[in-house]
Amino acid sequence: MANPKDEVYSRPMPSIEAFRFDQSVADVFQDMIERSVPGYGLVLQLIGVLAEKYGQPGTRVYDLGCSLGASTLQLRRHLPDGCHVVGVDNSEAMVSRCTANLSRDHSAASYEILLEDLRETNIENASIVILNFTLQFVPDEERKNILARICEGLNVGGILLLAEKVKFENSSEQALMTTLHHDFKKQHGYSDLEISQKRAALENVLIPNTEEQHRQRMHDAGFSVVEQCMRCLNFSTFLGIK
Repeated sequence: MANPKDEVYSRPMPSIEAFRFDQSVADVFQDMIERSVPGYGLVLQLIGVLAEKYGQPGTRVYDLGCSLGASTLQLRRHLPDGCHVVGVDNSEAMVSRCTANLSRDHSAASYEILLEDLRETNIENASIVILNFTLQFVPDEERKNILARICEGLNVGGILLLAEKVKFENSSEQALMTTLHHDFKKQHGYSDLEISQKRAALENVLIPNTEEQHRQRMHDAGFSVVEQCMRCLNFSTFLGIK
C-alpha cells in the first residue's frame, strides 16, 4: 500500500504558518521525508548496520525524535536480544502513529514510545542514540547541552548517530547545494509553489549548522571519535563514539 501523498503545501496559502509536526504532517510524513531528504533510505540502512555492530544486550537504545518510527523499527529489527528501545517524540500525532506502526512489528527487542520533549529525556545505560534529522529543530543554543547529556548517558564504546541538514560557509557551495536539493524535490514531484511555501514555513524553525560546527560540538560533548559517515547534497550524517 502506497504512503499517502504529501500535498500539505500544494495550494497557494495567503499566509505561511511556521512548520509544525501536526496531524496533517503526520498523515503524509513518510512520503514527505522520502521525497524531501536525499539519502534518507540509506541513513535507515546505516542505522540497521550500526544496531548490529554496537547494540549491547542489557542496554537501552534511544531514538530521539522518532516521528513515525522508521528508525525505531530499524533498531528493533537489528539489535541483539536483551536490548530495550526507547522512542521519543514531542508530537502527539507522531507518537500515536509510531505506536501503531511498532505494534505491527514482532521483533525481539522490547520497546516503549514516549510523548516527551527530548530535552527532558533521561539517557542512561545506553549503547546507541539516534538523532535522525531532529537536532536541527531544537534551538541552537541548547544543542551543546543535549549532546553532552547524550554522551554522559552512553556507556563507553556507545555511539551517537547524528543526521542533519547542513549549511556551507562558502556562498557558491551553499547556492549550488540548495539548487540541487530543489531539483531533487522537483524530480520527486514537488512543484515550485510547494518548495517555496515549505521553505517559508521552515524558516526560523529548522536552523542548520555547518559540518564543522557539528564535529566540534560532538568533540566538545565528550565523543572521542567523530566521523562523517555519509553526505548527500546538503544532508550529512555523523558518527560519534564515546
